[in-house]
Amino acid sequence: MSYFNEQHEQLRQEVRAFIAQEITPYVEQWEREGSFPKELYKKLGDKGYLGLRYPKAVGGQGLDYFSVVVFVEELSRCGCGGVPLSITVQTDMATPPIAEFGSDYHIENFVKPTIRGEKVGAIGITEPNHGSNVAGIQTRARLDGDEYVINGSKMFITNGTHADFITLVTRTNDTPSHKGISLIVVELDRPGVTIAKKLDKLGMRSSDTAEIIFENVRVPKENLLGQEGTGFSQIMWELQGERMVAAPLALGMATYIYEQTKEALEKRSPVLDKQYETLAEMYTTLESAKAISYAVAEQFNQGKIPSLEISMVKYTAGRAVIKITELAMDILGVESLAFTNPIQRTWRDTRVNRIGGGADEIMKEIIAKQLQLEVYA
Repeated sequence: MSYFNEQHEQLRQEVRAFIAQEITPYVEQWEREGSFPKELYKKLGDKGYLGLRYPKAVGGQGLDYFSVVVFVEELSRCGCGGVPLSITVQTDMATPPIAEFGSDYHIENFVKPTIRGEKVGAIGITEPNHGSNVAGIQTRARLDGDEYVINGSKMFITNGTHADFITLVTRTNDTPSHKGISLIVVELDRPGVTIAKKLDKLGMRSSDTAEIIFENVRVPKENLLGQEGTGFSQIMWELQGERMVAAPLALGMATYIYEQTKEALEKRSPVLDKQYETLAEMYTTLESAKAISYAVAEQFNQGKIPSLEISMVKYTAGRAVIKITELAMDILGVESLAFTNPIQRTWRDTRVNRIGGGADEIMKEIIAKQLQLEVYA
């Protein structure tokens, strides 16, 4: 079954040409520097790439979800994982809950400028002591008149050093568990916001990652998304889209790894039968992961949010890209370990696919619960 039409393929060629000119030549430099220029967002915005699926009413293109798949897959063939990660945090993580649950004020001040590439967004979930356990977060927003006063910290925040705002998961009352959680959009130039440190990481090095501390940060009450206490359901909704976009992020890179390995093999003479067999295994793993990802993307495209299948896609794609990378290293041997070889970078970058947006263990837990599997101690 073909999920892509002529319009999708035209978009693919346009995005591929843009990336070849604006991103790929600079990957090595940005990897060394640990970030990429903020101006890239504006270039992407000018092309309409940051708002492909958003309605025209908020400044988007009003296209279908497979346009997003095409864009992210091509983006992930740029030669690194960091740049695609940062950009999809903007398009598919920080901005969607604002567009979905926000008011006209939020649309005008955050969504539209973000789609134009004039502002950069981040999503604030993880804390030093809380990652997968979203219901246990400790960052606190206390209402004081017409403002919220926020205290707490967030860890491993992608785009943390250059974002203009953060879609913050915070506790707005002391109700236990998830019932006291809300989403508040916080501009990061407000007094009391401190970028505590830029984190040095094994992979995704061209994507800046930071710890952010909030000390008596005052934001207007209108920055709240929806109603107090609805933040848990809002962020669970966001995570479904985040897990969906994790698939083309992984599969675009897996395609790049396969192509790089095949090209390297074709330069060798002779090529061993075992190497061809491994290449066949890589291709089969890639196409199998694409099949389930595209099938579920079709449901997502129709407005459905099948959490069981989305978890399966996130789990499958994340493991597939790691397997393909390791098979590539098996074929190329010591050649793949040289810092001049892109495979070593993809090997480092792909590990986060099994962590971010819900670790493998969380995905398996969701799948088991929805299948009503019982676990006996």
